[in-house]
Amino acid sequence: MDFVDVVVVGAGPCGLAAAISAMRAGMSVAVLDKGPVCSTITHYPTYATFFSTAEKLSIGGLPFILAETKPTRKEALAYYRGVVRHFAIPVRQYETALAIEGKAPQLVVRSRKRSGTERTTRCRAVIVATGYFGTPNRIGVPGEDLPHVTHTYHEAHEAFEQDVVVVGGGNSAAEAALDLYRTGARVTVVHFGPSWDKRIKPWVLPDITNRIHEGSIAACWNSRVAEIRPESVIVQSADGAQELPADHVYLLTGFAPDTSLLASTGVRIDPATGIPAHDPATFETNVRGVYMVGVLVAGYDANQVFIENGRFHGDRIVAHLTGSGRVGEVLVSADPDS
Repeated sequence: MDFVDVVVVGAGPCGLAAAISAMRAGMSVAVLDKGPVCSTITHYPTYATFFSTAEKLSIGGLPFILAETKPTRKEALAYYRGVVRHFAIPVRQYETALAIEGKAPQLVVRSRKRSGTERTTRCRAVIVATGYFGTPNRIGVPGEDLPHVTHTYHEAHEAFEQDVVVVGGGNSAAEAALDLYRTGARVTVVHFGPSWDKRIKPWVLPDITNRIHEGSIAACWNSRVAEIRPESVIVQSADGAQELPADHVYLLTGFAPDTSLLASTGVRIDPATGIPAHDPATFETNVRGVYMVGVLVAGYDANQVFIENGRFHGDRIVAHLTGSGRVGEVLVSADPDS
């Protein structure tokens, strides 16, 4: 059984930033992730460009230097790989955290490697940074699990000269629709609202609006998907039902935070907001010694926390651990048996 002061569950930017904060305070750290480093970013569209500037995506004080102002997905992944190497962060990739057991300051994290081997790690505190990308908002209709249906979007080449239905009204749906159209797909957007969401990027909105106005992209507003079939989608609106041809269906309806690990540990999750019970000053949950960072703090409203502000959550946790807090008082030795 291994021992570290702090186990961080999730190797995204906010989890890595928390690990750096703990290491700078002299704590031993282990970072676990069920996928690769920054697995959420790997799910972004292949040619995605971040809304934020490189400076606001940097962590640990390590400069994120670019020729352009806003980094691409590829550049961000390269930067965060560099962060792991620069700070020598001990990341255990492809290792899934199964449970958090015991009571602080003697917690145990049970995990499983991709090979199936299980592992236990003792620690003083756990920081959960599991993000939100693993739990898509399902629309709950027949055919949602057909092989040509996906809740993520990577690139448009697969849909060249194909009929495509994009479901959603946010940035992901708008940018995917534009990319698909420009790659030669025949695109129809379906959204339950009367128009695009209010948070559409300012440089995207005129583009997508003009493409719809000229008829290059079709749009079904105030409409919902009722059924997905192998080669079509049934869309329901106030005017009745219509069948749209669909070789590919992209359900870009967002994701919910993955709070399953926290809930199984005994953390209370607000059923209305999805926000885990926690102290907003320290990010400690109602389970002593179990903390969280990143988008988990915002529950279902993922638009409240981004890398830009979530990257600082770890500093507040470490301040609590190393101060006069309940757990911090015992974080003085390298091993609980010493």
